[in-house]
Amino acid sequence: MPTSHTELLTQSALSYQELFHRRWSALHDPHVRALAWLLDAPDLLDAQAPRWNGRIATLGPVSDMDATWLHALDRSPRALYTLLNAQPSARLGRYAEKLLTFYLQQTGRLIAHNVQVRNGPNDTVGEFDFLVHDEARTGVVHWEFATKFYLLESHREQMQTDAFVGPNLADSLGAKMDKIMQQQLMLSAHPAAGQYLSQPVARAQALVKGWLFYREATTPPLPSALGISIAHCSGFWCELSALDQDDASHYLILPRLEWLAPARAEAGMALSGAQLRDAVATLFEETLAPVMIAVCDLAGDVVLECRRGFIVPDDWQEKATQRVQHAVVKY
Repeated sequence: MPTSHTELLTQSALSYQELFHRRWSALHDPHVRALAWLLDAPDLLDAQAPRWNGRIATLGPVSDMDATWLHALDRSPRALYTLLNAQPSARLGRYAEKLLTFYLQQTGRLIAHNVQVRNGPNDTVGEFDFLVHDEARTGVVHWEFATKFYLLESHREQMQTDAFVGPNLADSLGAKMDKIMQQQLMLSAHPAAGQYLSQPVARAQALVKGWLFYREATTPPLPSALGISIAHCSGFWCELSALDQDDASHYLILPRLEWLAPARAEAGMALSGAQLRDAVATLFEETLAPVMIAVCDLAGDVVLECRRGFIVPDDWQEKATQRVQHAVVKY
């Protein structure tokens, strides 16, 4: 049976990026690499954690058959591009959803996706992200799918999931999971849902992938009560002035649709530390949105991500703290 990244990360001193580059070094198409990350990355949440009451879905380790399929797709990705280019979107969540849709279609597990449930012509109750066959193909499973990126505002003793906030401060891990668990996964129980289902939903689960980012150089120990996977993908965050630049390193600024898989790029695209500082400073003059960067090693004529992080404006943590305190007071 193939070994999952979760098992490898808990058994190895290698970073997630190193494991990814080793396993998927033959993949060159950026969308196929993103799909490989989606299928193979550790889950963001621990499916066994009591907090989630068995309502976390997992794709499990990539099978040898799926790995062979990914390599074949990399050589001939036309079908994937056809789906991605239909109604193109700049939203990362939509992009990840299309990648998962393609995989589920190809493997025959997909029943339907993006099924809107209406209770009358002007009353949309909700939407099923995915309706899929269960492993035994004896029942229907409802998946709510999310690919999220959160920064830990500070490492407090009484840590809550609301301390993990989105880079734009618009949401938090706690708020997102509350919405999924208390609202979205309840959709099949609504009286209006039955007319959209060929058969009853046997179970409803959240499939959550993503990266968490920490102020510390290494991932701090997290309380098990948070329900976060011990092997989740992680990175750092810091202000531009605090970035520890290494003259031997190479840097990439990652556009939003390139946030999924560890970066791989032609060496000529990489920036020096000084060039990175100037480029991020220029971006901050246009917008105060945090910037995702990859710290890379040179490998022949390409650079490969070894670490990643968000560079945030100087006042980002102050605003994040206010958001977290507001969430604590609200609850």
